[in-house]
Amino acid sequence: MLRDITGRYVSSPAGGEMVNAFVPTPLPPVPALELSGARQHLLERATVAIGRLDSVSTMLPDPQLFLYAYVRREAVLSSQIEGTQSSLSDLLLFELDEVPGVPFDDVVEVSNYIAALEHGMARLRADFPLCNRLLREMHVHLMSRGRGSDKAPGEFRRSQNWIGGTRPGNARFVPPPPLEVEPCMAALEQFFNQSADATPVLIKAALAHVQFETIHPFLDGNGRLGRLLIALLLHQGGLLAQPLLYLSLYFKQHRPLYYELLDRVRTQGDWEAWVDFFLEGVAQTAQGAVQTAQRLVELFQQDSVRIQSTGRGAVNALRVLNALRSHPVSSLKLLCSETGMTFPTVGKVMQMLTTLGIARELTGQRRNRIFVYDGYLNILNEGGEAL
Repeated sequence: MLRDITGRYVSSPAGGEMVNAFVPTPLPPVPALELSGARQHLLERATVAIGRLDSVSTMLPDPQLFLYAYVRREAVLSSQIEGTQSSLSDLLLFELDEVPGVPFDDVVEVSNYIAALEHGMARLRADFPLCNRLLREMHVHLMSRGRGSDKAPGEFRRSQNWIGGTRPGNARFVPPPPLEVEPCMAALEQFFNQSADATPVLIKAALAHVQFETIHPFLDGNGRLGRLLIALLLHQGGLLAQPLLYLSLYFKQHRPLYYELLDRVRTQGDWEAWVDFFLEGVAQTAQGAVQTAQRLVELFQQDSVRIQSTGRGAVNALRVLNALRSHPVSSLKLLCSETGMTFPTVGKVMQMLTTLGIARELTGQRRNRIFVYDGYLNILNEGGEAL
C-alpha cells in the first residue's frame, strides 16, 4: 500500500548549507498495515521458524557454546556492513589477548558490539524496560573504544547528520534536525512498549528498525544499534529467550534492496514491501541458524568418534576438543588452563589433532603457537567474508 510520504521535511543547517531534513510520523503506520493473505502467511512462517530457533537449545549439549560463537559471528557481520574488514578469526585472536598484529580499530568495533549486546540483554533479563535510556547505555558500550569514541557516546546528537553523498546538499538522506530527535525517540519508545495485541512482535521489530534508522539519533553507530534493536524487541516480546536471531547477513546479502526499501517507506509509505522483505529475512535467517546448530552438533559427534578410534590418548584428546568447542581459536596456554592438563600433554594432543585434520596451527612458529578448530570456524564463517 502506498501512503505517500511518511513524515515532513524541515529546513536545517548542515555543513554550512541549508538542507531538507526528514522528520518521520510516529508509529504505527496510518492507514494500518495490511496483514492478510500472503503477508499473514509469511508472518506465520516467520513465527514458526523463530519458535524452532528458540528451541534449538534442546538439541545442543551446551547451548551457551553456540550462543557464544553465534553472537561473535553476528558482531563481525554487523560491523562489516559499516565497512570494517575484520573476520571472525581476527576477533577470536583479539580476545586471546596474546596475539599482536590483528587490526585494532576494526576488531575493537566488533568487540564493542558484543559488549553492547551483552549489556542490553542483561538489563532486559533484570526486568529493565526497553527504553531510550537503555539504548543510550548500549551506545556507550558500542562506542567506548576505537573509531567513533569521540562522537558523544550515549548522547543523542546535537548536530545535523546526513547519510550518503559528499556533502549535506547531495546526501542520499538527511535525518531529523537535532531538536526533533528527542521527541521522535520518545514516540518510538512508546511504540516499543505497546502491547503485542496492538502490534505482533515481529511486525513491531520490523517497523521499529526502520523508524530508528530514519531518526538516526546518534552521531555514529546507528546502523549497528538499529540491528541490535531487533534482537532486543524479539526478546522483550517473548519470541526468543536468547539473542539468536540476527539479520545482518541477510541485510548484507541484499544491501541495495535493503536501502531501497527504507527509502520507499519514507517517500511512498510502502511499509508492506519492507515488512515482506523483513519477514522473509526472519524466516530464512532462523532456519539457517537451526541448520548451523545441527551441523555443529554433527561436527562435534564426528570428530569425537574419530578421536575415540585412535585408542590410546583419546581421553585427553576429547578433553582438549571440548575446550576447542568453547574457544575455536586457542593458544596452548589457554588450552592448559581450560583442561587442567600440562603443557607437554596438551602439545602432544594438538599434534595428534593436527594430524587428524581437526585442528590447524596458525603461526608456523615453534613457540607461542595458536591453533584453530577448522571445521567449527568454517561453518560459522559462511557468509562472513569481509566486504
